[in-house]
Amino acid sequence: MTLPRKHIWGWWAFDWANQPYNTLLLTFIFAPYFASAVAPDPVTGQALWGWMLAASGLVIALAAPVMGAIADSSGNRRSWLLLWSALYVLGSGALWLAVPGADAMTIALVLLAFAIGLVGLEFGIVFTNAVLPDLGHRDDLGRISGTGWALGYVGGLVSLVVMLLFLAENDQGVTLIGLSPPFGLDADAREGTRLVGPLTALWYLVFVIPFFLWVPVKSATVRVQGAVRRGLQELGESLRALPTRKSLFSYLGASLLYRDALNGIYAFGGIYAAGVLGWSIVQIGVFGILAAAVGALACWLAGKLDSRFGPKPVIVGSVVLLMVVCVIIVGTDRSMALFLPVAEGSRLPDITFYICGALIGAGGGSLQSASRTMMVRQADPARMTEGFGLYALSGKALAFLAPALVALVTTLTDSQRMGVTPLIVLFVAGLVLLSFVDPDGEPEFRCAPS
Repeated sequence: MTLPRKHIWGWWAFDWANQPYNTLLLTFIFAPYFASAVAPDPVTGQALWGWMLAASGLVIALAAPVMGAIADSSGNRRSWLLLWSALYVLGSGALWLAVPGADAMTIALVLLAFAIGLVGLEFGIVFTNAVLPDLGHRDDLGRISGTGWALGYVGGLVSLVVMLLFLAENDQGVTLIGLSPPFGLDADAREGTRLVGPLTALWYLVFVIPFFLWVPVKSATVRVQGAVRRGLQELGESLRALPTRKSLFSYLGASLLYRDALNGIYAFGGIYAAGVLGWSIVQIGVFGILAAAVGALACWLAGKLDSRFGPKPVIVGSVVLLMVVCVIIVGTDRSMALFLPVAEGSRLPDITFYICGALIGAGGGSLQSASRTMMVRQADPARMTEGFGLYALSGKALAFLAPALVALVTTLTDSQRMGVTPLIVLFVAGLVLLSFVDPDGEPEFRCAPS
C-alpha cells in the first residue's frame, strides 16, 4: 500500500531542503572559499578541513545508531528531527563569521560551526531515511528514493545558481554575470560569498516545512528514560548479532568504505580545483552546476533502474565510475591531463575536470540513492531507524579515514594531487565487500511489501 502522494512529496521536500549544505557548503562554495581565502594557504586549508571532517564524522559515527535505537524505542522521531534541524540552521548560519585571512580563533569557531551543522544534517537524514519503507511497496522504493535524490540535486542546483548569479564574488569583486553583491554587501570582505551560510540556513527553514506538515512522523509513546534503556539494550543485541548476518554485515562494511571515499570527493573536489587548477569560486560554482544538473537526471534514471533490477547493480556501476574519476583527477593538473603532458596555457585540464564533475554528479547521486534502498532491504523492518543509524555508523565509523588519509598524504607529499590517491583504494575495498551482499537481504530481514 502506498501513502497519499502528498506524504511522498513531503518526504521529498526534505531532500530539497537539506541539499544546499552539501552543494553550497561542503563542496562548491564554502569549502574552497575557506581553503583559499580564510585559511593561511590552500594546503593548510585542505589539511584543516580534513581534520574537522574527521572529528565530526567520529561524533556522528558514535552517536547515530544510539539516537536511532532510542527513537525506535520511544517513537519520538518528530522532537529529535526538530533538534537536528536547529543544529543545521545554527551551524550553517554562523559561517558568516568566516572573514578572509581570519585569525586562529575565528578559524576554530568557523570549523566548529560547520561541524555542528553537519551533525544536524547527518542525524536528520538518519531519521528521515527511516520513513522511506513506509512510503510505498518494496518495488517502488527505488523510484521514490531516486526521485527524492534527483529533486535534492535540483534544489542544490537552484541554490547554487542563485549564489553564482547574485552573491558569490570573483577576484574582481563581481558575480558570474558581472553584478556587485546586493544589499550593500562588501565585496572586499567577501560578504557575498560569506552569505552562503545564512542562505543555506534560510533555505532549509523554508523548504523543510512540507515535511513536518505532510509526513506522518511518530510521536512519543514511551517515557524518555525507559526508551533510552530499552533502545541501548536492543542496539547492543543488534551489534552483537551483526557478525552472524553475512549480507547485512558485508553491506555495512562495503558502504563504510565506498561512502567514505565519495564523501572525500565531495569534500575535497572544490578545494582541489582551487588549489591545483587555480579556479575561482565562480568557476568552481559552474563546475557544481554541471555536476548537479547531470546528477539530477542520473538519479532519476538510476531510481528507475533500481526499481526494475534492484539497487545492487546500480551501486556497483556507480562505484566503478567514481573510481575511474579519481584516477583521472590524480592524472590531471595544469601540466597534464589523463597523465599526458599538455602545452602551457592549455584548457584541456579544465575541460577534463568539468567532465569529471559531471561524472561525479551522476555517480555520486545514483550511489547514495540506491544505497538507502539497499539498506531498506537489509534492515529489520521493526527497527528501521536503528537500521539507518547503523547505516550512518557504517558511513561515519571511519569517516575520519578518507579526510585523514587525504590530509596525511597531502601533508607528507606537499601535493594536493597526490592527496586524492587514498580514495581509489577505499572504492576498490568497497567493491570487494559488495560481492558478499545478498541483493534481497537475509530472509529474516526482508521487508514484506507494504
